Amino acid sequence: MQLAMIGLGRMGGNMTERLLREGHQVVVYDRSPDAISASAKLGATPTTGLEEVVAKLASPRVVWIMVPAGQPVDDTIAALQLLLSRGDVIIDGGNSNYHDTVRRGRSLDAHDIALVDSGTSGGIWGLENGYCLMVGGPAPAVARCEPIFRSLAPAGGYAHVGPTGAGHYVKMIHNGIEYGMLQAYAEGYELLHASKAFSLDLHQIAAVWNRGSVVRSWMNELAERAFAGDPSLADLKGYVEDSGEGRWTVQEGIDLAVPTPVIALSLMTRFRSRQEESFGAKVIAALRREFGGHKVQSA
Repeated sequence: MQLAMIGLGRMGGNMTERLLREGHQVVVYDRSPDAISASAKLGATPTTGLEEVVAKLASPRVVWIMVPAGQPVDDTIAALQLLLSRGDVIIDGGNSNYHDTVRRGRSLDAHDIALVDSGTSGGIWGLENGYCLMVGGPAPAVARCEPIFRSLAPAGGYAHVGPTGAGHYVKMIHNGIEYGMLQAYAEGYELLHASKAFSLDLHQIAAVWNRGSVVRSWMNELAERAFAGDPSLADLKGYVEDSGEGRWTVQEGIDLAVPTPVIALSLMTRFRSRQEESFGAKVIAALRREFGGHKVQSA
């Protein structure tokens, strides 16, 4: 079927390529001319702006946006709202806050434009392996877009989980779980790396854990891959960003009085990774020196 893809970054570009492979007609736009050109070479229809995007789509239209969460999504939807018609569909496939998605959906409802939210997981591997799609939105709009979802997802990897906002809600919790998983692997491998009793090969251990152990996972397969190239990860700095979804998951736990200690601590650890030096740690050192005469290290 025909659709537009707005935003051709690592995810949007690969999703466009997968859709083209599956025989869909994809009209594309991105702020980067190079990104547009790359998709055009694969068979996509290039455009120079949102007006041309909408003009090249047959009604009723489907426009998928893959832009950063927050204001960029609001701005893109506001611009599209002026150009689209009754019965058209906008799909937000990024990591938007579900509260924002619910708000945007209600606003578009007033213009009879449906907002479908697709929580999208799969990263750079999704091009070949397919994307896990957690979709929220009105049933008629989701049904119309289903050929797109089924082309992007592997078998069984797409589900309509509820009304507008539900897809991003499920993806938020998914990413919160991811935070905890990443932290558990990180702590385990750090212990192995720090061992004074044994000199351990982390690549070997990751590989054997992936063959029949209860901690095997795709995440650990990626650890095996990473350690194969650099067992000590010497070329990396331990600075870890967050996309915001871990914060939203922890806040949701607070709002619902549901304890999420593992996810919360995983988020705090990411914050700590970004500090060259912790002032809080300095305070602890100073207090230990004051009350107990403990030795401290000079800066």
